[in-house]
Amino acid sequence: MISIVVPTYNEEKNIERCLVALTNQTIPRDQMEIIIVDGNSIDHTREKAAEYADVVITQTSEGVGGARNDGFKVASHEIVATTDADCEPHPNWVESILRKFDEDTVAVTGILKPFDWRDMNWLNILVYRAIFEASNMMLMIMALFGQYHLCGANSAFKKRTFLDIGGYKPLAYADDVEIFKRIKNRGNVKLNGAMQINYSVRRIKKIGLMKYFYIILKMNTEIMVLGKQPMKGSYARTNYD
Repeated sequence: MISIVVPTYNEEKNIERCLVALTNQTIPRDQMEIIIVDGNSIDHTREKAAEYADVVITQTSEGVGGARNDGFKVASHEIVATTDADCEPHPNWVESILRKFDEDTVAVTGILKPFDWRDMNWLNILVYRAIFEASNMMLMIMALFGQYHLCGANSAFKKRTFLDIGGYKPLAYADDVEIFKRIKNRGNVKLNGAMQINYSVRRIKKIGLMKYFYIILKMNTEIMVLGKQPMKGSYARTNYD
């Protein structure tokens, strides 16, 4: 049994694709609890989500990390996974998560596959795919040295451990990077190559590929190396359509 938390904000154009993918997993639907945490959308996100989700609540905590925290608090099951509203989990995503958890494992994370190629030419698509493959390879290398990026779009946790450490901090960005610093001493963390999510490139396209990866590198360095705790910024709460 597993709970899945999906934060939303004005995602009526994308949320159905995500929820259909969750509904069509290789494990029975009645073994999953789908929780939508909506950040006061002004479109029809909540109505669309209610057609598929078991629980739809309004976000009360700050930031996208806070939305995930709200979802964890109402989750019914001990294993809780997170993804994004514009993502599309692979059919065996949930099964691959459950297979990796044991008594000593507190968190599992997977890899991202780029998709959503609207208005993009073949060369751009080729470049995006190459960069994501390189990023996934880097995750595998980092895992060999015991370092993990618990990506909010593709991670799962033991609920009691997640809540014990206080969940995500209300940071302006990279809260899914920072949380590893606090959970790594509570048990095993694993990278699962079979745990795959189709990840929309729309936000990268809007920001610009090189700028996006510069921002990610800068944010990760500030959090993991310099130990900063940024509380202000608008990186997470953005309309991309």
